[in-house]
Amino acid sequence: MKLSVRRLNVRLAPDFKKVIPRFFNTGDDRSKKLIDKVLQMPEQEATQLVNQVMDEFSQRYRNIREIWVKHYDLISYLLPSKDGTSISSKAACDLSESKRLLIGSYFTMEYSIEAAALFNPSIVEDPDQSDAGEGEKKVIVSFRATGEGHISSIIFRHGLLDKDAMIHIEPAGQYVTQGHVTQQQFENKETFEELFSRMKLPEDLSPGILNRVKDFFSYKKLESILKIALDKVDSMAEKNKMKSDLLLLGNTGYELHFPPNSQLSERVIFPATFAEKNGIEDARFVHFKEEDGTSAYMATYTAYDGSFILPHLIETRDFLRFRISPLLGKAAINKNLALFPRKINGQYAMLSRIDGVNNYIMFSHDIYHWETAVPWQQPRYPWEFVQVGNGGSPIETDKGWLVITHGVGPMRKYCLGASLFDLNDPRIELGRLKEPMLVPNEDERNGYVPNVVYSCGSLVHQGQLFIPYAVSDYASSFATVPLAELLDEILANPS
Repeated sequence: MKLSVRRLNVRLAPDFKKVIPRFFNTGDDRSKKLIDKVLQMPEQEATQLVNQVMDEFSQRYRNIREIWVKHYDLISYLLPSKDGTSISSKAACDLSESKRLLIGSYFTMEYSIEAAALFNPSIVEDPDQSDAGEGEKKVIVSFRATGEGHISSIIFRHGLLDKDAMIHIEPAGQYVTQGHVTQQQFENKETFEELFSRMKLPEDLSPGILNRVKDFFSYKKLESILKIALDKVDSMAEKNKMKSDLLLLGNTGYELHFPPNSQLSERVIFPATFAEKNGIEDARFVHFKEEDGTSAYMATYTAYDGSFILPHLIETRDFLRFRISPLLGKAAINKNLALFPRKINGQYAMLSRIDGVNNYIMFSHDIYHWETAVPWQQPRYPWEFVQVGNGGSPIETDKGWLVITHGVGPMRKYCLGASLFDLNDPRIELGRLKEPMLVPNEDERNGYVPNVVYSCGSLVHQGQLFIPYAVSDYASSFATVPLAELLDEILANPS
C-alpha cells in the first residue's frame, strides 16, 4: 500500500530583511580609538550625525534609541577620564545625550537572523483558539533561523489550519525583537556549589574542581580547571559528558520576556549565554499537559557554544514569557531530545539519540535531570542504516504513541518515517513503516544541505497528520497524510 501523502503548495524561504541589532565589539584598543574620535567631535556635528543615523534606522526598529543606550552602557567602561584612567560615573553622565547615543550606534550592528536558512519546523496548537471557525485550528509554527556565521535562533509564525488541513500563514510583522533577558545566573562560586551538589561525580574529582574555583570566575577559567581535574577520567565519552554538564553550571538558565505589544512573528529567541553563543538548534515544541490538568508549551533544543552541544528546555504558557533551563544528567547528551506530551506511569518521558545512531527512551521524576537511557530503536531498513532519530515529540493516538522518525541512508539522504509504540509502555514498539513516508523529491533535493527532509514536530487535525518539514536545510514546507491510513500501514508491519 502506498501512503496518500499530500505536499502543500506552501514554502517559506528565509527572509534576509529580518534583522536584529547586535552589540558590535571591535576589541578594547580599537574601541578606545573610536570613542576618542567621537569625543573630539564638535557637539553640533555629533548631534547632526546621530539624527541622520536615527532617520536612517529608526523605521527598522521599535526602540533604536533604547538599543543605543544599552550598547553605550556596555562599552562606557572604556571612556577615558581627564587623568587618562577609566571614566567616572559622574563624567559619563556629563557626556551629552547626542554623544552617548552616537557612541552606542557605533557599537551596534545589524544581524540578519535568517539570511542563510529557515528550516527544521515544529508545530503546536495556539493557546488562543477564540477566532478559529468550525473545523479550523489556530497553530504556532516554530523555525530554526540561521544567519551569518551559522548562528541559529528560534522564530515563530501564526498559522490557521482550515477544515481541509490546508495551512494559511499570517504575514510576518515589521520588526524583530530579542526580548529582555532576566534572572540569568552569574558565574559565582556560591551558585556553582549549589548546583554542583546535584551532580553525581566520583568523590575524588569534586575537591579538585571546587578548590580551584574562586569566588568569581569565567566560563573559560572553568574550562581550564576541568581540563586538569578531569584528566584522570579514562573514558573520553564520560569525560566529555562531565565537562559539558559542569560547564552548564557556570552559565545556566534564564528567563526571556517580550513586549506585550510585539507580534509573535517579531519575537526571536537568540543566543543569550555562553553555552549557546554559536546557536540554538532544532527546537521540538510540544503542548505538555500535567496530571493536575494544567498545561504549558515546552521544547527541547540543542545549545552550541562552538565546541560542545548541550541540551536545554524551554517552557512557556503564552509565547510571551519563556523560561530556559539546562538539562542535566548522564543521559542528557547529544541531539534529538523530544519530550512526551504527558507523564507516563508518573514519570516524565523523553526520546533521545545519545550515540548518534540509535533511538533511546528515558524516564525521570525530575524534568531537568536525566540519568538513564534505554535503547529503543535501531536502524532496520536500508533508508535508515546510517542513523535513526525522532522527528518531534510523540503524538498520542487511540492505537498508540505515534512517533515520526527520520532515517539517513545512502548518499546521506534524510527521509521521514513513522513508528507506533504502546501507550502504557512506550518501550514496546508495535510497528514501523518499511518504506519512508516522505522522501526529498527533485524540487527538494537542493539547498544548504542537499537531499534532506526533516521535521521537529507534527500534529493531528481533521483526521490528517499535519507535518511541517525542512527542505534541504534551507526552507520549510508542509505535508499531510491520513492518520488512519498511516496507523494501518504501520501496524501491517509489526515489530
